[in-house]
Amino acid sequence: MSSYYMFNKPRGCVTARKDALYPTVMDYFPEELRTILHPIGRLDIDTEGMLLITDDGMFDHMLMEPAFHVEKEYFFWAFGNMDNEKASRLESGIIIPGSSKPTLPAKFRVSENKQVRDIEPLLDKNKREGYMKNPEGNVFSGYITLTEGRNHQVKLMLKAVGCTIAYLKRVSIGGIPLDEKLKAGEYRQLTESELNTLYNCRHHEA
Repeated sequence: MSSYYMFNKPRGCVTARKDALYPTVMDYFPEELRTILHPIGRLDIDTEGMLLITDDGMFDHMLMEPAFHVEKEYFFWAFGNMDNEKASRLESGIIIPGSSKPTLPAKFRVSENKQVRDIEPLLDKNKREGYMKNPEGNVFSGYITLTEGRNHQVKLMLKAVGCTIAYLKRVSIGGIPLDEKLKAGEYRQLTESELNTLYNCRHHEA
């Protein structure tokens, strides 16, 4: 019988089974599961949030197959300013560095505007000192929902409109939200209802 887990990925680990330089997401699982399970898709080393872990290769394929357009929602903080014109470009499709093909339509909304000093605890500790040289700089938070999974896509999309991601967290996949009871590095099995939702969202989006 296959296994399906929701994992709250912390910063500082890579989405892989093994890595010579960094801890991996699988290091948070018991040793007997590390060679059996694998992560579905990936999150960058400095990105937090929801990751699905399984031993079911078909389930992995069905969620990652681009034709099914499974939605993945991210919460972010970014340096810079957002306006309606930039937001429209992000929603309708935009050319990002390293690609000549525009991104697929996305959902995008700004949540709030603050200053760099207000989000200091969320900043990467290795870059915090540099960021805090401009404590009154503009930052804004928001949500973006994608149906594709290009490398560094959220970061590159915001960069294409002159903004820089300061903090990034995936908060849902296929309509299933990250269980906020899970602390960073914790995991639990998916419920039967959550599995059904993931299968149904796949079919609806196809």
